[in-house]
Amino acid sequence: MAPVAVIAGARPNFMKVDPLLRAMERVGIACELIHTGQHYDRNMSDIFFEQLGIRTPDVSLGVGSGSHARQTANIMIAFEEYCDTHEPQWIVVAGDVNSTIACSLVAAKRGIRVAHLEAGLRSNDWSMPEEVNRVLTDRLSDILLTPSRDGDENLIKEGIDPKRIFFVGNIMIDTLLRLLPTIEKSAILQSLKIAAGSYILGTFHRPSNVDGFEALSNLVSIILSAAERAPIVLPVHPRTRKNLSECGLLEKLDQNGNVSLLEPLGYIDFVALTKNARVVMTDSGGIQEETTVLAVPCLTLRENTERPVTVSQGTNRLVGLTHSGVIDALDEVLENGLGTHSIPELWDGKTGERCAAILKGHL
Repeated sequence: MAPVAVIAGARPNFMKVDPLLRAMERVGIACELIHTGQHYDRNMSDIFFEQLGIRTPDVSLGVGSGSHARQTANIMIAFEEYCDTHEPQWIVVAGDVNSTIACSLVAAKRGIRVAHLEAGLRSNDWSMPEEVNRVLTDRLSDILLTPSRDGDENLIKEGIDPKRIFFVGNIMIDTLLRLLPTIEKSAILQSLKIAAGSYILGTFHRPSNVDGFEALSNLVSIILSAAERAPIVLPVHPRTRKNLSECGLLEKLDQNGNVSLLEPLGYIDFVALTKNARVVMTDSGGIQEETTVLAVPCLTLRENTERPVTVSQGTNRLVGLTHSGVIDALDEVLENGLGTHSIPELWDGKTGERCAAILKGHL
């Protein structure tokens, strides 16, 4: 039994907790890595951990998919059973997935202390399940580890004791910088027969863009207009593909010679595509951060973002969901290129070390 249980529920969580696990090992903190199994991903196999050099989970709860309520409840039940036998003193949760809030609730009710990695992010959009998870997890946490200064400000405004807030930087960037040499060796551009800087990379999965015929029709129209300006490479999220097919819209994209529909990609190949894109169009959160560090223009098809530092300092632009708004912004970026930008404070590859030092001081 270890005094600290580190929780991961989905593939992005592993990218966040891996630098922390490495740093905790260096400073002598014993911990166990718990995979709740919230997302079953065929890429979450042994090869995923081997290729990325990421520690494999010590415990897998195998919860699986389901509605938000059922999944959250099942994670709580399975994690409580883990706590019964392993008795951790602390848990570390990352990000804003259902595993994050579920395990935090169990821990808080049992008197187990909670550290939230990537605390304080706010979109102020309560229609997003992730926003609910973020806010509630922060209320339950004893230590709040923030990736940017606006996170500290958000938490203080909400009445969180500043003594519990620690600005540590963006831990996802630790993983990105560690893997850059491997990313540089990716053969994905050669396999797709595309040249660096010649294409648009697109990725979409948010309900506001892909759930329902009207939203999807708008998105497909935007993609087809973008494809008139440059080839567009489109790894398609499983839910997005399912909805496109059911709405009879997948064929429109598939028949366009300037649109390359791909299956979801592993981290290395996807970041290689990101790094070499002329511009990225997305509704993802993490990609806003990666493009900022990689100095790639990013157009985010959302009305809000929980990562405003990527807009105020980075390469990201919020362009909304309307066809004209997105395409006007795309034309401007294609014509004028990258605007003034900088890498945010403490996005330096050393966040894991700072987090481990803080945790060691509290154990």
